[in-house]
Amino acid sequence: MLVAAFVLQAIIARAAPLPEASPEDVGLSSGRLARLTATLTTAIESGELPGAVIMIARDGKLVYSQALGWQDKAANVRMREDAIFRIYSMTKPIVSVAAMTLVERGQLSLDDPVSKYIPAFSDMKVSVEPGGEAGTAQPVLVDARRPITVQDLLRHTSGLTYQMRGPQTEAKRLYKQANIFSQHWMLENFANALAALPLQHQPGTTWEYGHSTDILGRVVEVAAGMPLDRYLQQEVFDPLGMKDSAFRVAPDKQDRIAEPIPDKYTGKTPTLIDVRNPVTFFAGGHGLTSTAGDYLRFSQMLLGGGELDGVRVLGPKTVRYIASNHLDETISKGDDFIAGPGYGFGLGFATRLEYGQSNWPASIGEFYWGGYAGTYFWIDPEENLVVSYMSVEPLRRQHYRVLLRNLVYQSIIE
Repeated sequence: MLVAAFVLQAIIARAAPLPEASPEDVGLSSGRLARLTATLTTAIESGELPGAVIMIARDGKLVYSQALGWQDKAANVRMREDAIFRIYSMTKPIVSVAAMTLVERGQLSLDDPVSKYIPAFSDMKVSVEPGGEAGTAQPVLVDARRPITVQDLLRHTSGLTYQMRGPQTEAKRLYKQANIFSQHWMLENFANALAALPLQHQPGTTWEYGHSTDILGRVVEVAAGMPLDRYLQQEVFDPLGMKDSAFRVAPDKQDRIAEPIPDKYTGKTPTLIDVRNPVTFFAGGHGLTSTAGDYLRFSQMLLGGGELDGVRVLGPKTVRYIASNHLDETISKGDDFIAGPGYGFGLGFATRLEYGQSNWPASIGEFYWGGYAGTYFWIDPEENLVVSYMSVEPLRRQHYRVLLRNLVYQSIIE
């Protein structure tokens, strides 16, 4: 009986998220993909990387799927393909897609002021640093020149910021002082608290990574008339068969949560968000958990023009629109444009504008994003390629993203 149960669990865990094929069937090299496996295995054996799940699909076929290393090294649990990861900012593309489903239904418009859905965002103030537009020796508050729009939230031009990123400013100091994460907020409470704080920039002028998608999540709630978690389940997860994506990992799945290891160089273990207990704050910018397979299906839907397995989530024109650059020459990329050289930014995704400039290969029109704890994905329409990478390595996540890019693209031989 125990053996049968173990075999059944293994079969369930191995259920492929897409039809399978050999790499050579779709123009990739098995020998060259082995370099990816070997490189990550070396990193795991060195103690720098706990483990990873990597899935690569081309032409709609899963051609590479590896679970390497440890899911929970402290508990002596090896990585499995259906391990569940905290995806942090990879929540943002999912919430952005959810918002666009409302746009397609006429329940939301990109030029709507955010205050239409969250009245507290009326009459916003902007913090101006010394020597800025106000020409003062101390930070001052000035009126926002125009309202924040839904499009601003989607492309990160709202003026909202993160208090922990980039050069410290008066706006970020006030964010820290307000300690907005110190209580068990509902998303509504969080949005109202954030609206009481000044913006980092005038709306529509500067790309600034921050709480824009958290606020977008609240806009989705109001426009849809239901909590964000329920709307995502109804309009994204259920239609796409993303059975392991949620704001909280259910008790019967918690043995699949991937955990970090102590840092090889400092001995400190990263502190990550709690995903085991019930959630009341559905953070649209960082709160979801998912698997490599679930995110591969989400990515394949976008590559397929909004459709997967005969189920349509978005129209193809909408997908092309959100994956296009929405930062024109009047919008500054600011001091911390983490999309990187050669990229613009669409509606929830960084989008490739040049074959060169970046320190990794990709095609023009490729779009991507990643998460704080080490997760990453990209969609390359020119190559008909999607990649879903899950790991738990916050400190060197950028190193492994560049490595992954180079090793995946070198495996394409036709």
